[in-house]
Amino acid sequence: MIAIDPSNQTERENYKLLIGSIIPRPIAFVTSLSAEGVLNAAPFSYFTIVTADPPMVAVSVQRKQGKRKDTSRNAMDRGEFVVHISDESYISQINQAAAALPPDESEVALSGLTPVESTKIAVPGIAEASIRMECVLEQAIPLGGTEGAPSADLLIGRVVHFHIADALYENGHIDAQKLKPVSRLAGNSYAKLGEQFEIERPV
Repeated sequence: MIAIDPSNQTERENYKLLIGSIIPRPIAFVTSLSAEGVLNAAPFSYFTIVTADPPMVAVSVQRKQGKRKDTSRNAMDRGEFVVHISDESYISQINQAAAALPPDESEVALSGLTPVESTKIAVPGIAEASIRMECVLEQAIPLGGTEGAPSADLLIGRVVHFHIADALYENGHIDAQKLKPVSRLAGNSYAKLGEQFEIERPV
C-alpha cells in the first residue's frame, strides 16, 4: 500500500485524497436568508447526521481564504437554515446553484427553483425537493486553517420540522428507491442510488 503523510502534501492534494476516498457523499442543498432578504442556496457534500435525540444534522461549509461563504454567514446571522436532500429530479438545478454569485444575487432565482414558505422558521425552502428539513442553528464551529483564518465552518442544525413527499413516506419510513437520491463523488462525478443489499447486524 502507498503510505502518505498529509503534512507533506498541499491542501489540494489532501482534498483530492479525501473526496476520492470518502464516497459516495450525500449532498445537502441548503437555503439561507441574508440580512437584506436575499434567498441563498448552495450544495454541500460534507454533510451528515449528528444525532436523533433531538434530530440534528451537520454541514461543513468551506471558507475561501478564511472568509465565510454566504451560507455560513446567513445561518449565523439569522440562526436558521433549510437542508434539502438532493435527488435526480432537480440535480441539474442544484448544480446551477453552485455558481459563485455575489451575496446580493439569489442562486434560487438563477436556477429557476421555486421558494416555498417554511412552517417554523423564516427561511424559505425549495418546493422541488422531496425532503426538506427546517433547522435552527445549534452550533457553528470554526475549524482548520489558522486561529485567525479557519478553513471551514461546521454548522450543526437542530431539525425543527420535516417536510416529506407523500409518495416517499410509509409507516415512519422513507422509500429510498422513490427518493432517488444523488450523491457526490470526486471531480464532476455524481452517483445514483445503485444496487442495495442487506446484512443482519450481529446480536
